[in-house]
Amino acid sequence: MTKAAPVNIGAGPVLEGPVRDDPVGWVSRIQTKLHCWATADPGRRFDDLFNLVHDPATLVVAWERVARNRGSRSAGTDGLTAARIAAEVGVPEFLNDLREQLRDGTFVPQPVRERKIPKPGGHGKMRRLGIPTVTDRVVQAALKLVLEPIFEADFEPVSYGFRPKRRAHDAIAEIHLFGTQQYRWVLDADIEACFDRIDHTALMGRVRDRVKDKRVLTLVRAFLKAGLLTELGMFEDTHTGTPQGGILSPLLANIALSVLDEHLHADWKPGGRMHTNDQRHGRRKRGHPNHRLIRYADDFVVMVNGTRADVEALHEEIVGVLAPMGLTLSPAKTRITHIDDGFEFLGFRIQRRKKRGANKWHVYTFVADGPLKSVKAKIRALTRRTSQVDLADTLIEINQISRGWVNYFRHAVASRTFNHLHQFTWWRIVRWQRTRRRWNWKAVRRWLTTPTGRWRPIHADGIELFNPTAVPIRRYRYRYSIPTPWPTSMKTA
Repeated sequence: MTKAAPVNIGAGPVLEGPVRDDPVGWVSRIQTKLHCWATADPGRRFDDLFNLVHDPATLVVAWERVARNRGSRSAGTDGLTAARIAAEVGVPEFLNDLREQLRDGTFVPQPVRERKIPKPGGHGKMRRLGIPTVTDRVVQAALKLVLEPIFEADFEPVSYGFRPKRRAHDAIAEIHLFGTQQYRWVLDADIEACFDRIDHTALMGRVRDRVKDKRVLTLVRAFLKAGLLTELGMFEDTHTGTPQGGILSPLLANIALSVLDEHLHADWKPGGRMHTNDQRHGRRKRGHPNHRLIRYADDFVVMVNGTRADVEALHEEIVGVLAPMGLTLSPAKTRITHIDDGFEFLGFRIQRRKKRGANKWHVYTFVADGPLKSVKAKIRALTRRTSQVDLADTLIEINQISRGWVNYFRHAVASRTFNHLHQFTWWRIVRWQRTRRRWNWKAVRRWLTTPTGRWRPIHADGIELFNPTAVPIRRYRYRYSIPTPWPTSMKTA
C-alpha cells in the first residue's frame, strides 16, 4: 500500500437513502474504516479527509455533540450559544452555511474567549481556558470525529486522559498493579503549562506523519493560530500551545505527548528490552532498572523497579524527550519519591503501608486532602448562614456535587472520608436552618425525627440529602486490554 493513500468512502451522494436517517451510523462506519486502515498500515498517510470533515452527516453528529455538552451554554467571542443559534438561525440553515464556508475556503476560526477558573486544590492559582465560538466548536468536533480513529491506532496503552473508553481509574489501577510488583521508586512529574507551550511546528510535524490532506492540515493550523481575546478585551496571538477549552485541544495534546509514550514504552513492545517477564527479571539480576510510564493528559508518573539514581537518570532522559515539543517539567511539582512515602495523582493519594494486625505490606489508594477540601468548600459556599435560597434547591445542588464526587472516589479506601463528608454536610445544613428559622435544638429534633424518635435524613419538598456512606466501596480492577470503540480489523467490523 502506498504511504499516501486517498480514503475511499464509497460512491454516490453521502446523505442519500438510509444514511440521511442515520448520520451517527454513517459516521461510525467511516470511523471504523479509518481506524482499521490506520491499524493495518502504521506508515499510511491519509489524503482526501477534508471531504469527510465537511460531510453533512459529520457536521450533524458534530453539532449534536456540541449542543449536548454543558459548555454549549457558554458563548464565544461572537456572543452566540447553541440554543440561540437553534432558535434564531435554525440548525439546518446553520450547518448548510457552515458547510459552504468550509467547501469554498472562506471559513476562518475566531479568537477564543479567555476565561480564568480556580485550579483544583484551593491554592489561589487560576487556570486559563479558551472558549471557542459554537461554530468553531462544531468544526473542531468534526475534525475530531475524523482524526481520532486514525491517531488512536498509534497511541500507546499507557496513556489514559481524554481517550475513548479510558478513564482516570484505569491509570490508578495500573499504578496499583505495578506498585505491588517491586516498582517502588516513583517520578511524580508535571509538565509546566503544557497546553500553553506546545510547539506548533513540532506538533504539526506529528500530525503530518498521518495526515497528507493539506486542507485538513491548514484547518488544524488555523485553529492553533486563531488567537485569544483576554478578559480585558485585548487580542493576543497564540504562537504556541493549544488552548484548554477547545474540543480538538485534548486530541492535539495527546498527539504531542505521544512522543513521551513512544519513547518510554518502546522497551515494552515485542523486541524490546522489557517485553517479557523473563527479560525484566534478567535485567534486575544484572542490576539494570525496569520502568513503566502511566500518563493522564499532562500529568504522569514513571514507576521504577530500581534505585533512586535510576529515576534521576530517567528524569534527565525525559527532559530531553520533551524539549523538541517546547515542553519542560515543572521544578516545583516534579519530584522523586518512594511509594512507602506516598504521592498524589489525579486526586488520589497512593501509598504502600503495612496492613493492620499483619506483617504484610499493601499498596493503598486514599482520597487526597485537596479534593476533600475542595468539595467541602463548595458545600460551605452553598450553606452560608445568611443564605436565603430555598432548602430544596440547595439540596439538589449539594446532592449533584456530592454524588459526582463520591462516585469518582468510590474505588479508594474512603469509608471514613465519606462518613466525614456526610457529617460535615449534615451539620452545615442544620446550623444554616437553625440560624435562618431561629430554631432551637428541640425544633431541629421535631423536624428530623419520626414520632418514634428515629432520626431521618434531611429533606425538603420530597428531596432528601444524599448519603455518601450508602455508596458501596469496591476496588477498581486493572483492565489488561482496553479496546477502542472501533474494531481493529475489517473482518470483525
